[in-house]
Amino acid sequence: MSFYVYMLRCSDGRYYTGHTEDLDVRLAQHNAGTFGGWTSKHRPVELVWCEAMPTRDEAFAAEFRIKRWSQAKKEALIRGSWEAVSLAAKKKSGSEPVPRYAVSAGSTATRDERAELPPLIILVRPQLGENIGKAARAMLNFGLTEMRLVAPRDGWPNPSAGPAASGADIVLEQARVFDTVAEAVADCAHVFATTVRKRGVTKPVLTPEEAARTIRAEPGRSAILFGSERSGLDTEDVALARTIVTVPINPAFGSLNLAQAVILCAYEWSKHVDLVQPTATEALPPAPQAELDAMIAHLDALLEPSGYFDPPERARATRRTLRGVLTKPGWNSLEVRTLRGVLSALARTREP
Repeated sequence: MSFYVYMLRCSDGRYYTGHTEDLDVRLAQHNAGTFGGWTSKHRPVELVWCEAMPTRDEAFAAEFRIKRWSQAKKEALIRGSWEAVSLAAKKKSGSEPVPRYAVSAGSTATRDERAELPPLIILVRPQLGENIGKAARAMLNFGLTEMRLVAPRDGWPNPSAGPAASGADIVLEQARVFDTVAEAVADCAHVFATTVRKRGVTKPVLTPEEAARTIRAEPGRSAILFGSERSGLDTEDVALARTIVTVPINPAFGSLNLAQAVILCAYEWSKHVDLVQPTATEALPPAPQAELDAMIAHLDALLEPSGYFDPPERARATRRTLRGVLTKPGWNSLEVRTLRGVLSALARTREP
């Protein structure tokens, strides 16, 4: 089986990088909007580059490396211009290694790429399907897709996980189940155990931020263990890990649920990944001056009969102050129309 790393050009001209086992199906999902995330809001998308790789790990490495590239470097990759890719890398850092990806099934990841593989999230004896789904949602929010489950209490698949995942179906679909923690981490070079206490085991203790830096710096796959909702990780589970991860937390209330713990670790790892910021909602432009003047005149006409501008010698200054208040925010047309509606409603209530 081959795994594909691919790049799409979205409708806004920006690029999306991902990986998949079935490129045709994934491309159809992106264009249909069923994959969710960034591409669902920027369709149609166009496949502009892809490469087949022999393992999922190598596809992950390529995806997350390319995601951090500049647009110029990505476009050089699309053109197949390795000279331009190298030049773009030198402009950025002066010494960044440039892997020569080629469209072939025989590609291998470099040591640097393997060092940047995203961590596995391993849930040890999770109890509720809802919590597994929420953990999957937390993972996908920050670019993690590989979940492993150790002896889930209610078996797997669990029908309660899907709704709680809120669209993070890819994580649940690819989740692998193991009988023991030892089996789940057998292919990992670095294992981190999340726990609030050392449980009598002498191991290095890191914060999620420190653990993320370590994961990015070391070659080989890393795994982060999370214990069951009821009691966390057992001492035997922690003993399999090389490092303990503890979240600095209020000592008077140290209760984190499973998804919260996952999202803290996932977020810290994602800080150096080129994830897309949510699209900002474009603000409406300020209203034309004529609209604003009409609104102020409308308000003036309603206030005049009430004696608001008395005494007459202060009327000019009062009107000037009122105009200053109304022009200060920079009302847009929608806001002006809304306030005019309010004024019209007030005028109707005063009619006999």
